[in-house]
Amino acid sequence: MARRDAEEFTAFVAASSPALRRTAFLMCGDWELSSDHVQEALIRVYRAWPRLHRDGRLLAYARRAVVSAAIDAGRKRSSRELPVDRIADRGEGADLGASLADRDALQRCLARLGGRQRACVVLRHYDDLAVADVAEILGCSEGTVRSQTARGLATLAQLWAEETGDDALAVSGGRD
Repeated sequence: MARRDAEEFTAFVAASSPALRRTAFLMCGDWELSSDHVQEALIRVYRAWPRLHRDGRLLAYARRAVVSAAIDAGRKRSSRELPVDRIADRGEGADLGASLADRDALQRCLARLGGRQRACVVLRHYDDLAVADVAEILGCSEGTVRSQTARGLATLAQLWAEETGDDALAVSGGRD
């Protein structure tokens, strides 16, 4: 890689890493693991840098690489990880509010979605990407993105009701 390319890559990493790490966190639910996923994705970006740099698709490729790394890691769960029904509270204190509890509950629910559904929900509703952009990132059709997002949201609402006892997010069976 030429010096100029190395400098541009370094600038890209600095500018995009926080957003990529947030996406990775929403995919896996662990900040340290999300850093590993971003690292893996940036290695993929580095390998493809000359081609991507000319195409101008750096961030889209990097997002796709992060999502792929998180899904791949989910498929290869380490034997030292033991799934649990509930994640222990991080502590009781005046500084913890209802929003933190809701965020933790939502993270547990997101973690229970399948990889493709979780990716669609995160990219569409957290990263606020258009259906076409998500389809390009995931390498699937727009119809697949729509159906996986709808199924993911329905499953998420069901999981939320189970987790919190609050069925306010319940999805009706028919279309309005």
